[in-house]
Amino acid sequence: MRVIIYILLICQYCLIACAQNNSKSTIKNQPSTSDLSVGGTCEGCEGIFESPVPFNSLNAIDTLPDFYEPGPKIEISGTIYLSDGKTPASEIIMYLYHTDQAGLYSNGSNYSVWSKRHGYIRGWIKTDKNGYYKFYTLIPASYPNSNIPKHIHPTIKEPGKTAYWIDDFVFENDPLLTEKEKNKKKPVGGNGVLVLIEKDGFLKASRDIILGLNVENYH
Repeated sequence: MRVIIYILLICQYCLIACAQNNSKSTIKNQPSTSDLSVGGTCEGCEGIFESPVPFNSLNAIDTLPDFYEPGPKIEISGTIYLSDGKTPASEIIMYLYHTDQAGLYSNGSNYSVWSKRHGYIRGWIKTDKNGYYKFYTLIPASYPNSNIPKHIHPTIKEPGKTAYWIDDFVFENDPLLTEKEKNKKKPVGGNGVLVLIEKDGFLKASRDIILGLNVENYH
């Protein structure tokens, strides 16, 4: 009986965690013409507005659609801070996408423009009152026949500012990651190199983000 209850609880958690990605409802989020332009050119940042639920309904935790597929599972978490690097930033939207286990942005849906480019492995997070975020996914593969390290693309949207890129999430043990990339002098948003720790049957890593750090035209 206890086993059955445990399984039901796990299933309920999975349904809640995946709810943000499974909806194909009409997009409710739109950029504002009054937003201050920051970050320079940001092709693909429009994808952040394709969240399947309104921004104000997003959670601080999300599970990307690939997590239950075969591959190296990972939990990534951290805190997003204001530009002072100390004050937690609440209600910051972060959009994430990455390649599948073949290194491709695959199986995009026709219901959205940027899904065709970014593939189906996408997620949206809104930080909680403590600036905290967490997401579950698989470690992506690098592009086929390339020397580009495996990576996860993040886009940030703050209230009153346009969406902008920060440095990708990359992996410290990736043989394609060069020493120069590991030790960037001016990482955008802060250091994006993840150090993996195995725990509870899968890999975990953390990254804290500082809003506006080394972001072009940030005020």
